[in-house]
Amino acid sequence: MNYQRITVERMAGACGAEIGGVDLSKPLDAATAAEIRRALLENLVVVFRDQPLDDHGLQTFTRGLGEFGIEPYVEGTETAPHVVAVIKEADEVRSVNFGGNWHSDWSFQETPPAFTILHARQTPPFGGDTLFANQYLAWEALSPGLRAMLGGMRAMHSARRPYGPQGTYAGGRNARSMKISTGESALAEQSQPVVRVHAETGREALYVNKVYTIRFEDMTERESAPLLGFLCDHAVRPEFTCRVDWRPGTLTVWDNRCVQHFAINDYDGHRREMHRTTVRGEKPIATGEDHNRRAAE
Repeated sequence: MNYQRITVERMAGACGAEIGGVDLSKPLDAATAAEIRRALLENLVVVFRDQPLDDHGLQTFTRGLGEFGIEPYVEGTETAPHVVAVIKEADEVRSVNFGGNWHSDWSFQETPPAFTILHARQTPPFGGDTLFANQYLAWEALSPGLRAMLGGMRAMHSARRPYGPQGTYAGGRNARSMKISTGESALAEQSQPVVRVHAETGREALYVNKVYTIRFEDMTERESAPLLGFLCDHAVRPEFTCRVDWRPGTLTVWDNRCVQHFAINDYDGHRREMHRTTVRGEKPIATGEDHNRRAAE
């Protein structure tokens, strides 16, 4: 596709592109903002280098993409309530990092985030990359028979594994440099379609993940495990992925409606600080539902 206001360079065959020719610390005109959104929808993950944003600038850029998302279980910064500081200190070794497994952000919400924005403030000298997996491709690579079976199915998503009373972050034993809460509310479950229709592109994407998808609707966890495990492994095959390397000032935006991501924890002994926002999305649309009506909700 041709762009007049920005440059777009593809990063990998599956997804991902670097965008140049724009300073996000300055107000964006409508035409430039529209090209950025188009590049994001086409590439699923977009990376901007050398963007010296503070939290105010990060919130301003986020608001240009839509309303702020609701951030459960994590607190914003004191001066910017919509900005979450994702920090791992140098002395946090042999511990679980925030975002350290394949997932789609907050998929247990009724209206999960459409987009996530992550801005690098301090990065380790090596490691700390983030992987992304294209869920359009994951869905399209399944056999016709399996797609026919999954098309009408729903799955239950829950925050209990990371944020429940016995979850990964309970007791402050992991990600201790962050403001994370856990509790009984994380035990709730939310039904979502197994195959999700993207509200803007109309394409179908696989919508299950290892962190938040617990079981299929009307099935037990044990009954669900074989097929759900296969789908979660299939969804992140190497040929569906791209990899973002970070340096201070890098800003990455991704579309949670059709992408999973994984923050690699391979930099023990070094500090990493990222600041994060989300954009509120719509209630996930299942195959066969009224696309236009639901997208407007």
